[in-house]
Formats: sequence, C-alpha cells, structure tokens
Amino acid sequence: MLELGGTPPADDLIKDVTEADFMAEVVDASQTTPIIVDFWAPWCGPCKTLTPALEAAVTKAKGAVKLAKVNVDDNQMIAGQLRIQSIPTVYAFWQGQPVDGFQGAVPQSELDAFIERAVALGGGDASGGLDDALDAADEMLEAGAASDAAQTYAAILQEDGSSARAYAGLVRSYIALEDLDQAEAVLNGAPAEISSAPELEAAHAALSLARQAADAGPLGDLTAAVEANPDDLQARFDLAQALHAAGQTEEAVAQLLDLFGRDREWNDGAAKTQLFTIFDALKPNDPIVLNGRRKLSSMIFG
Repeated sequence: MLELGGTPPADDLIKDVTEADFMAEVVDASQTTPIIVDFWAPWCGPCKTLTPALEAAVTKAKGAVKLAKVNVDDNQMIAGQLRIQSIPTVYAFWQGQPVDGFQGAVPQSELDAFIERAVALGGGDASGGLDDALDAADEMLEAGAASDAAQTYAAILQEDGSSARAYAGLVRSYIALEDLDQAEAVLNGAPAEISSAPELEAAHAALSLARQAADAGPLGDLTAAVEANPDDLQARFDLAQALHAAGQTEEAVAQLLDLFGRDREWNDGAAKTQLFTIFDALKPNDPIVLNGRRKLSSMIFG
C-alpha cells in the first residue's frame, strides 16, 4: 500500500454517507481524490469482515483515497440508482463516476489491488504515489497476480501515459496471461519518445522469447537428440529454446554457451544473439545475466 506522508484524521478519510450528502462527499469529492464507496447493511455477515479491511487499507493509503460507507437499508434510493443487487458491493468513484468495483468478500490480495488501482487513478500525490503504485504492481506480477497487475499498470498509464515502466509492466502482464497479441499491441502503442527505454527493450525481448516458447519442441525429444549427437547444433539451439520455455533459464543459457563454444558463427551467430535476448529480458543484476555475460566474455576475449 502507498505510504504518502502524514495520515489525515480518520473522520476525514472514512465517513458514513447518506442520500443527503452523497453528492458532496462522493460525486463532488471524487473530482480530486478517488472515493471508495462501501455499500453495506448491519445484517450482512461478509460486510462485518470487509468493511474493517477497507477501513484499514484506506487509512494505510494516508489520504490517497477516501472511504464513504453507505448503509443500503437507510439509503435505498442511492442503492437503487446504482443498481446495487447484493452486498457488500464496493465502487471506486473518480471524477464523479464509478470506474471500478467488486461484489462480495474478496481475498486481501484482491482488495489491495483494488485500492492500488484507485490510488493510481488519482496519481497519489506529490510524494510519489505513482512510484509506489508501480512497486505494488511489480509485486503483484511477481506473485503471479498478472490480471491485477495489468489493471494497475493500465490505471497508472491513465495518469502518466509516458511511463516506460508501466508500459513494460503491462506487456509482461499480458505475456504472463499468455495473451501475446495484446502484449505486442501494448508495446507497439507506446509513445515513440520512450520506445528505446531499457524497460521497453527488456519487454520486447521477453515478448520475443514468449513467441519462441509457443513454437518450442518437446523437451525430452530434444534432450535425447543432443545427447545422441552433441554436434547437432540446431538440436542444441532448439533445446535451449525449449528449456527457456519450461522456465529453466539457467540451463538454456548453458546450452547456448556450449553451442557458442562449438561454433560461434553458426547460423549467423544465432547463439550469441539468443543469449543477448535472454539477458535483455532479465534484470541487469540477475545472477544468470551476470554469470552468463562473464562466461560469454571470457569465451570471446579469452
């Protein structure tokens, strides 16, 4: 969750809202700050768990979002206008409109992702809300929550359409979701002025590897082919692709280094090119990159 300086008083962050002040406290207030609206009722069991979790999350965001709690029993007109059919229902309002939401109790990870998206809509504040939102999205992606990460990156791009990090994160999210065409569309849609940013170059490399993975041959068959004929360089190259597709990146690098050592000019230097593609897709300080580059350099210059 975003840490955005001092926390405003709780009664400013979290309010019980009625039909009389809904316009002021939600519609008008959301022109400048995202407002989370929690539709609940005293008899609702899941609400008793969700509402405190929402309050804690909003408090932790330190003013980047606010919470309006609406008792549907006492405010049936608002519930009807917004077509609330079950509770709990939660909406995020931004600039007078509901732009995101969910129904029912959700896991903490989904709740955190929802709050982060709302924070990103408002751009956080001058203390760096977008950077915190990017960090949170990166954590979601690394944890396997690619869909939540994609929504958060997309929300960030609504506020900062030139964020290379957000574009790259969105590309990687779609790769994780195995929607390679959408990943390519996002990559192609990035502004020209950031097209050569390291983050986007890394995302481009990751997409290239993902497309290769879709065509990778059977790992067992390729392993057997290389063992039967170590000098079958095409089989070794194909094995490296299959290993990478299977998530065995270090083993893929080892096969490519072996191929390079046997014939560095094979197929117009394909082993070296593939190594650089893998290195570019990883973080620069990844041990696989550091060790791989060192070994490759010693083979070239040794």
